[in-house]
Amino acid sequence: MPNSRTDAPFTPQTIAVYGAGSWGTALAAHLARSGHHVELWGRNAADLAIMAEHRCNQRFLPGVQLPDALRYQPALAAAAAKAEWHLIVVPSHAFGEVLQQVANARVPCTGVAWATKGFELGSGRFLHEVAEQMVGDAPNAVVTGPSFAKEVAMGLPCALTVHSDDPAFATLVAAAMHGPSMRAYTGDDIRGAELGGAMKNVLAVATGICDGMQLGLNARAGLITRGLNEMLRLNAKLGGKAETIMGLAGLGDLVLTCTGDLSRNRRLGLALGQGKALKEAIAEIGQVVESVQTADEVMRLGEKLGIELPISERVRAVLHESITPAAGLKSLLARDQKPEYQGAV
Repeated sequence: MPNSRTDAPFTPQTIAVYGAGSWGTALAAHLARSGHHVELWGRNAADLAIMAEHRCNQRFLPGVQLPDALRYQPALAAAAAKAEWHLIVVPSHAFGEVLQQVANARVPCTGVAWATKGFELGSGRFLHEVAEQMVGDAPNAVVTGPSFAKEVAMGLPCALTVHSDDPAFATLVAAAMHGPSMRAYTGDDIRGAELGGAMKNVLAVATGICDGMQLGLNARAGLITRGLNEMLRLNAKLGGKAETIMGLAGLGDLVLTCTGDLSRNRRLGLALGQGKALKEAIAEIGQVVESVQTADEVMRLGEKLGIELPISERVRAVLHESITPAAGLKSLLARDQKPEYQGAV
């Protein structure tokens, strides 16, 4: 298979993907279609067997045909034993548990990457901090950017970015992702990339509420722009790069999640803006909605660092049902006039 960027021979990689939900299945399918040897692990062996038989993840990606080359592995240790590197794609609350199982397998590997967005449940740590503790000196990387699982699984065009403190590992992971339907870039601001991928879910709830209340396109654009400002200010305080937040990991993912109805977090906001209760809205979505936990962790960071995050703060209050969406909007609009950015007149 020719390399999509150079005339160098294509070298297939052997990759274990952990997590057979919509995003894990989509990435595994993309990697398998690109010519790599991919083993997809999931918690439910019966579901994996059905996927293998029908070449479809009917629960999470109904109607999307999966490539024949994709292999399904119900035993995590068996998947880990074959892998050159590992890709974890599970909800943030399960990230540490799955990563620990991978670490316990004690197999030599090039490194560990993840396409999970959020913070560690309980501690609120960034996921790269969890990875550094569990896998020691092995390189690690985050795969992030504007990407709906269904569209990736269907082979529609997409752009992602891979951030790591190890340039060689970032390049290796990006090379595996890069192909005819996907552009893959690299970066070295792993904390900023993780912040953008997590925080956009909170802001997607805000824009969903706005649209659910039928406040108009002007209001939506204002929320997205001021939400981006919150991401930039928090990332700067954490020592991250503005370019990260203005790129695929921040602005790109933010725009997609705030405007696309495939976003679970946007759909949650829509339901809340239409007057539905939180439990009812989550039940209707039927999948994990990361923003409920992430809003708490974003505000914990903001309060710790002394950063004012008015939109995120009100999303947290709405998700805790301590204020209504209407009350949150009213309090936002009642804020004092101020310069748009630091240093402005």
